[in-house]
Amino acid sequence: MAKYNKLVRDQVPGTIRASGRKVVTRTIHGKELLAALRAKVDEELAEYDAATSDELAVAELADVLEVVVALSKARGYSEVKLDEARAQKAAQRGTFDRAVLLVEVE
Repeated sequence: MAKYNKLVRDQVPGTIRASGRKVVTRTIHGKELLAALRAKVDEELAEYDAATSDELAVAELADVLEVVVALSKARGYSEVKLDEARAQKAAQRGTFDRAVLLVEVE
């Protein structure tokens, strides 16, 4: 049996079982969940970096966003609170829409 020990989306084990394969899972919480989600961010960003088309890239960005929402929930904040914090920061400091690269400050 192949070992993975990685966080997957909720429906993945059922999909694998439906193909006739045996699956072993466990539920994680607390610091272990936060660490697994952090590792998942790296995994999804690597998949984004490897995307060979805009279509694949946006699918990977959707995965990154899903993991960020899960991280927020794992820390006790709803998706609504996360978006409120994002909007507040955008109002105070702006967004990345204008693609401003800070080159130097004296």
